[in-house]
Amino acid sequence: MKITRIDKHKVVVPMKPDTVNSPAFDHDQGLSTFDRVPKFILRAQTDDGLVGIGETGRGVPEAAVDQAIAALVGKDPRQLDLHAVAPRNAAYGAAEQVVFDLAGKAWGVPAYKLLGGGYRDRVLVDYWTARRTPEDLARKALEGKQKGFHGIKIKCALEDPNVERVKAVAQACGPDFKITIDPNTRFYKPIHAIRLARQLEGYNVEVFEDPVPKGNLDWYVLLRQKMNIAVALHLGAPAQVFEAVKREAVDYLNISPGNMVEFVRCAYIAHAADVPVWHGSGVDLGIMDTSYVHACAAAPNCTLASDIVGNFLREDDLLIEPIRFENGHALVPQKPGLGVELDLEAVRKYSVK
Repeated sequence: MKITRIDKHKVVVPMKPDTVNSPAFDHDQGLSTFDRVPKFILRAQTDDGLVGIGETGRGVPEAAVDQAIAALVGKDPRQLDLHAVAPRNAAYGAAEQVVFDLAGKAWGVPAYKLLGGGYRDRVLVDYWTARRTPEDLARKALEGKQKGFHGIKIKCALEDPNVERVKAVAQACGPDFKITIDPNTRFYKPIHAIRLARQLEGYNVEVFEDPVPKGNLDWYVLLRQKMNIAVALHLGAPAQVFEAVKREAVDYLNISPGNMVEFVRCAYIAHAADVPVWHGSGVDLGIMDTSYVHACAAAPNCTLASDIVGNFLREDDLLIEPIRFENGHALVPQKPGLGVELDLEAVRKYSVK
């Protein structure tokens, strides 16, 4: 079996209305415009009729996509050394998805089995939104709860009404509905994060993710000493994970290296230190989100709610059948390969030049 051709499609799939910010926070351009950054969808064909698919992250250069395609065409995916694609290539994750999809189909096994086997058949997922007024956030959190989710992840900044937000969610959804607070380092200094954490004691705030700049692990060690709320870092490289757990700088880790193999590697490093993890995301489309589900299934300590959210927040996931959710969990596909099929009509609809 050999890959005979790989078609690439450059797509832009917008977020659904009312999924990101309240209008009052639309000045946050990073959150208001990220969905306009293109992605590439790959569709590979083999000489014996198999089809494998992959999805890049946002903003991957087309030259990197072409390099990854060149490294795959003419190769047998069952025998391919993925290092030939070069893990530092920005399109490596999409190439890896193609290979795991094809090899899984050839051998008749789902992708997570090629990652070492499954620890779970469903992956916990939280609802997601960005910066909102307290009243608006309470409405979105209740929307998530009514859809079966057990918590919500929110974006914020130090100057936002964060205490009022948390109180509004607790009033709307009850004390057991969890909140993950992710300011993308915009609590700025430990003193600010510590003050806010003390104001939020007694509410179901599960974790502060990246509360302060990530380059200073001493600050994270200090936060763990001074706060009753758990602290997490969003990391993507084994060396970063190793250093964070070695320094005892985190309670949890959000890991999103952009490919399945590296996620499992990073998760095992954290597992050795008894640190639970979840899978981060770029609010992606269906193929990449499905790869996250397989990676989470293969990681023993991926027990926290993952950010596998783009598939239900964007206008289309580009899949014929979407990822299945039950009671706030994404069900792990059991069909060979990634276990999902590309909707070519939707791809054409969202393709851009």
